[in-house]
Amino acid sequence: MTEADGGGSPAAAVTAPGAPAPEPVADERLANIGLPARLMRRPEVGSLLGALVICAFFWITTDVFGTLDGIANWTDVASTLGIMAVAVALLMIGGEFDLSAGVMTGTTGLLMGLLTTEWGLSMWPAILLTFLFAAGVGFVNGYMVVKTKLPSFIVTLATFFVLQGVNLGVTKAITGTVRVAGLGDVPGYDSASGLFSSTFWAPHNFRISVVWWIAIAALATWVLARTRAGNWIFAVGGDANASRNVGVPVARVKIALFMTTAIAAALVGIMIALRLSSVQAGQGVGEEFTYIIAAVVGGCLLTGGYGSAIGASLGALIVGMAFIGIQFSGWNTDWRFLFLGVILLLAVLVNNLVRHRAEGARR
Repeated sequence: MTEADGGGSPAAAVTAPGAPAPEPVADERLANIGLPARLMRRPEVGSLLGALVICAFFWITTDVFGTLDGIANWTDVASTLGIMAVAVALLMIGGEFDLSAGVMTGTTGLLMGLLTTEWGLSMWPAILLTFLFAAGVGFVNGYMVVKTKLPSFIVTLATFFVLQGVNLGVTKAITGTVRVAGLGDVPGYDSASGLFSSTFWAPHNFRISVVWWIAIAALATWVLARTRAGNWIFAVGGDANASRNVGVPVARVKIALFMTTAIAAALVGIMIALRLSSVQAGQGVGEEFTYIIAAVVGGCLLTGGYGSAIGASLGALIVGMAFIGIQFSGWNTDWRFLFLGVILLLAVLVNNLVRHRAEGARR
């Protein structure tokens, strides 16, 4: 039987007798990539270098920065920023933004304050209701983005203005001022403060928020690197339509990310309210840009699908070191805004370089 009759053997069709064997084709997925190339593919490499440079600069130029008291100061600033930067980074990796994240910290702090000082709840039920409220706002943001197909920038900007107006209007209508005070007299304050706003390692007094920050960053890193949900987050941010076609629950992932960001904002709002025993109606306004800057400095791309929780934490650390380092140096603190603009621009340039190197390493 001939090959044309359908009886040709596969082996006979591969090579003719006496012909040289074909050269094996190398699979690019099995290519041996060197350590420098692997490091350049990491999104946090630029922020790590930046953190080392800034730390070394202020360590050399100031006397207090490198002491335990100094470290307690800049980790305090970095911790609350870092908690939010990690949550915002997850959302950005998923391809979305939340411009209401900053004002949400004030809204949740005010809600907890009003529930306790005006409506008679003890601290722990008020904290639970505050987290539930934040989750609800995050769900609404995510649902609106998914169902209306509007850019998350627009949806969350609307939420920002709504919450800002509610913070000012409702607080003033109930208390007669734009401030809620007296949280220290509420039953359960001491235990809640011990969990969310206490200090440790006296006399240096590191904030417990640093522990929360490290734990949340570690959990987010594990989710991104080791779980199916992490793969879904990267896939949704990279190409939502392709992800949907292969069975990724795009809508659920996006809504869950918005809820995570809102819950993280509630955590930070509760921490600040318990620390100060009061809340201002304008708290958190404008901080959403600092969270985004920290995430971008940490390697997150504005287009989504790329980034890391570790990088976002390093970005928050850079901001915290700069803010406190400028203060320790005796400079005008207004310079910190110039610094934020400069590091944002540099971070985008470095991220583009890292991305191009990563794409080159894959080929």
